[in-house]
Amino acid sequence: MNIIEAKHLTYKYGAGTPFEKTAVSDISFSIEKGEFIGIIGHTGSGKSTLMQMLNGLIRPDSGEILLDGENIWKKPKEIRKVRFRVGMVFQYPEYQLFEDTVYSDIAYGAVNKGISGQELDKTVRNAAEFAGLPDNLLEKSPFELSGGEKRRAAIAGIMAMQPEVLVLDEPTAGLDPMGREFLLSKIREYHRKNGNTVILVSHSMEDIAKISDRVIVMNKGRLEMYDTTENVFSQGERLKQTGLKIPEITYIMNMLSDRGYGVKKGILTVEEAVRELLPLLKKF
Repeated sequence: MNIIEAKHLTYKYGAGTPFEKTAVSDISFSIEKGEFIGIIGHTGSGKSTLMQMLNGLIRPDSGEILLDGENIWKKPKEIRKVRFRVGMVFQYPEYQLFEDTVYSDIAYGAVNKGISGQELDKTVRNAAEFAGLPDNLLEKSPFELSGGEKRRAAIAGIMAMQPEVLVLDEPTAGLDPMGREFLLSKIREYHRKNGNTVILVSHSMEDIAKISDRVIVMNKGRLEMYDTTENVFSQGERLKQTGLKIPEITYIMNMLSDRGYGVKKGILTVEEAVRELLPLLKKF
């Protein structure tokens, strides 16, 4: 069953002015409930604009977004309700922290949604745990946290709203490799335990390859590809034409396949590559 369906979405910045720019052009796709979707594309390809349309921050010039089969702009005065159902974490979300304590910051969206009492406390602590924040940090000021902890606190605030769809726009941007891997593992755990829909926007092909069920490739405001992660990353040349590079291990395995070594294309991780290569190595 589709949780989100986009139909012929188009959006222009500065419409009707000399600076008019089409950010998203005639895009259609659907996302099933419980899927983990990756979105990739070069800078300026329309990824962030598309994400902001999905939760009603930007209204498309034409086309429609269906959430559980209903146009999110059917009742414009109730668009706020959509933002509770489709929670969005912006790039560098730590700059949006503002409360006196980490606990209050995480609770803010949940309180506005109407959650209170023991349920609120449980929701906040569960969200903090999912994001990798220990209890001893909850009463601290968010401004006393490290950069990575601030990022996790901001993400926990969206998780606490218990959205049906969690949209993450470059959540690992600026983090070191260890911090990036930790945060991705927490997002994976959150998705696995809650079974909700997650949409991850990233410049990192490796991150998308590890975690996504299907991948949307954006190119100059258009939907270039939408397929399983394996099928998308097996098309290295096509991705290269859009300015993207496939993960190194995927490139190596695709090259071996093209040279007739009997391994499949679209391998996404080193672990998969080892499993694929072992039978081949035993022949020598």
